[in-house]
Amino acid sequence: MKRGFFLKLAAGNIKKNSRTYIPYILTCIMTVAMFYIVKSLSLNPGLENMLGGNFLNTTMGLGSGVVAIFSFIFLFYTNSFLVKQRKKEFGVFNILGMERRHIARVVGWETVYVTLISLGAGLGLGLALDKVMFLAVVRIIGAEVPLGFFVSAESIVFTVAFFLILFAMIYLNSVRQIRAADPIELLRAGNVGEKEPKANWLLTIWGIAAVGGGYYIAITTRNPMASVLMFFVAVVLVIVGTYLLFTSGSIALLKLLRKNKRYYYRTKHFVSVSGMIYRMKQNAVGLANICILSTMVLVMVSTTTSLMAGMEDIIRDRYPADFVFYFDGEKEEAQGTAEAICRLREQSGLRLEKEWEYTYVAFQAIREGDSYAVYRERARSVEDDTNSLFFVTLDDYNAVTGEQKQLGEGEILIYSNRQAFDFPVLKIFGKEYRVAEKLDGFVGNGEYEALMSATQYIVVPDRETLDELNREQESILTDLASDIQWVYGFDLKAGGEEQEAFQEILMQQLASAGGFKLETKVDGRVSFLEIYGGLFFIGIFLGILFIMATVLIIYYKQISEGYDDKNRFEIMQKVGMSRSEVKAAIHSQVLTVFFLPLVVAGIHVAAAFSLISRLLAMMNLYNIKLFAACTVSCFMVFAVMYVLIYVLTAKTYYRIVSR
Repeated sequence: MKRGFFLKLAAGNIKKNSRTYIPYILTCIMTVAMFYIVKSLSLNPGLENMLGGNFLNTTMGLGSGVVAIFSFIFLFYTNSFLVKQRKKEFGVFNILGMERRHIARVVGWETVYVTLISLGAGLGLGLALDKVMFLAVVRIIGAEVPLGFFVSAESIVFTVAFFLILFAMIYLNSVRQIRAADPIELLRAGNVGEKEPKANWLLTIWGIAAVGGGYYIAITTRNPMASVLMFFVAVVLVIVGTYLLFTSGSIALLKLLRKNKRYYYRTKHFVSVSGMIYRMKQNAVGLANICILSTMVLVMVSTTTSLMAGMEDIIRDRYPADFVFYFDGEKEEAQGTAEAICRLREQSGLRLEKEWEYTYVAFQAIREGDSYAVYRERARSVEDDTNSLFFVTLDDYNAVTGEQKQLGEGEILIYSNRQAFDFPVLKIFGKEYRVAEKLDGFVGNGEYEALMSATQYIVVPDRETLDELNREQESILTDLASDIQWVYGFDLKAGGEEQEAFQEILMQQLASAGGFKLETKVDGRVSFLEIYGGLFFIGIFLGILFIMATVLIIYYKQISEGYDDKNRFEIMQKVGMSRSEVKAAIHSQVLTVFFLPLVVAGIHVAAAFSLISRLLAMMNLYNIKLFAACTVSCFMVFAVMYVLIYVLTAKTYYRIVSR
């Protein structure tokens, strides 16, 4: 053959199959660009130099790993559509005298073209957008924008190496499929699907059990620490169960409907059920992939959006004042340090907006209904039945809140920050305390708000009761017992920069004092912005990547079904159905199958809501209503996008069918 023949043939094949190749190449370009961007951000010195930059770099590094795994799976999967659609073409080449090694050379040159275009355009796009993405991260976390343009040579080399290996493996897999089939099979591959499978009830039962097990874990897991591990277990079970139910469970259900003669032998049901059996056996894996990708998009975007939207609430609970000092002893022991703080504040010329203080004792106890038991061996327990009991006196509570509450002997006020206390009495150390009132809130304690266990803030009538409770816990916990402590907090009429400057003065002047810990709302906001901002960026970034994958899978699914339905469309008309009836039947089937993944994804997210809420609680987000609103909003927006994707891809489908 003439020199350059295979190069020209490969280029002509790509041009001729542009309807399937162009979306694939565009996806490869976007995947390369996204991988480079995340990898470059993980190595960007601008992030390293920011406060909390190590977390951002780590987050971006994990993000690049997710993109790499996703790229490997997704590009292999989408390439299988190309091979399937072109098997007939390869069969023709074979019949006309081209050997399999010649076809392999053509596919090889096609892969070279795709690789060069993808890497060239992808890296170009990645370099162009890298600075934009960096500025987006910096803007989200509220940091200063550094000057200069960073180009990561290491990221370029890593990206090129990774995708060269990936495209080489895709090529070898394509050659394997071509070599494994004879010419007749290749000619028929584009027209015939797999044989209709038998309803595998065992796999269906396993699928139901897997999804049910994942749902059960998500709904019943209460321990916050266990939630992290159990979340991944539940995810694996639901993914496996989703594949099994789409591949075997759907067939089993449709065949049950087919056995129901009164239901099946009606025109619309007959065509619809038989058509869906055919579609399910052809596209079950594709539908399962769409469902899982949709679920991932909804979970990632809703959780990261909730964290960003609820950040101010989180900061307010975690940092109850602009400056909060936690002393290791009582007020009398820390009086000198407290006076020094006031002097420094006056010398700095900062005006006081509000200040408060209180004395408290807190310890962990095991909850059983309205009773609490204290055990030394479980003094540091993180089990879900463990609560932190936080006691303050009525005088301190009234002074902090400005209220005028009153309590009789043996009465208490109570506020539960996470687990509701719905009993008339609270029992501890063999005594009962009647709940006079359930409070709506308390000035709080940042250290205890950061704990994963629930905290019961309890207001007791007087100091004698507080001392008695302290003695009881000391007698049981001995060296592990908590001390009575003092907290002092205040708000300033000053901006962020002034507060930062005052914080530096405090730490310099009080460095030798010791015996206390200082937390400021300014530092807290920066830390939360960096953590939640990084997660929000990665969530949106990966969400876009997964949406892109969903669009491509749906597009190829519509093309594949269009070619399949073209012949069915003609056969149905030959047996007596009108064109409008056939079109309505096929349209009904497409809609039913097409929106099934979205419905199942919504069910998955609803089942996981409780478990994800507990995971968010570990990150200090307890606003369940906010998370619910974000989840519903994300689902509605995604559903609209899903419909738009259907409308756009359906045009390609009907164009193929109506030829």
